[in-house]
Amino acid sequence: MASLCASSAIAAISSPSFLGGKKLRLHKKLSVPAVSKSAATVRAVAADPERPIWFPGSTPPEWLDGSLPGDFGFDPLGLSSDPDSLKWNVQAEIVHCRWAMLGAAGIFIPEFLTKIGILNTPSWYTAGEQEYFTDKTTLFVVELILIGWAEGRRWADIIKPGSVNTDPIFPNNKLTGTDVGYPGGLWFDPLGWGSGSPAKIKELRTKEIKNGRLAMLAVMGAWFQHIYTGTGPIDNLFAHLADPGHATIFAAFTPK
Repeated sequence: MASLCASSAIAAISSPSFLGGKKLRLHKKLSVPAVSKSAATVRAVAADPERPIWFPGSTPPEWLDGSLPGDFGFDPLGLSSDPDSLKWNVQAEIVHCRWAMLGAAGIFIPEFLTKIGILNTPSWYTAGEQEYFTDKTTLFVVELILIGWAEGRRWADIIKPGSVNTDPIFPNNKLTGTDVGYPGGLWFDPLGWGSGSPAKIKELRTKEIKNGRLAMLAVMGAWFQHIYTGTGPIDNLFAHLADPGHATIFAAFTPK
């Protein structure tokens, strides 16, 4: 998503002093009229002087006030100016981040273990071409049912928070989370990290968003890498380490 997700590569890997800039410092409060749902313009508001911004010296839009985890004030198109859109985009980013982190782990770890001889797995790029215990159509239908059930319950929780906190099969198994997108409980928070102080919880959620944004970029990078080089990220890394002067990104675009 452009509003929060794209605050991303820069905010996820940088500090507020990125590119030699400084943290945003506003010495005067700005009086801003209320934003209507149809408004698409970005209006300035007073910000926390210690708040890190995606681009040093920029002014965040008023709907990104720094209260959300991973909010670095990036929404140049005003895609989240409407409160309902902001609510939806926040949940969409969380889910995409978590899937991307799982996907990145599924790409890099098996390929690395195969490279050093511990595993013998196919490339993630060609994994869908392999033969499994059943045909691909059956796999697709089963996945569709299972993911559809999980997404349906997540959607129900967005519409009515807490409505799906009780396990439909084991009623004694209940989720403890109170915030949408953070269910808690034994299955989703076995170490109890989500029950700390508000500052600690926001710090952990911000770390999750940052890692998720990097994972989304990593998965996209691995995809482009395979298209242009024909090999996976670990093979490309080993090739670069063996010949850093020639095995570079530029070699992929050099005529053979």
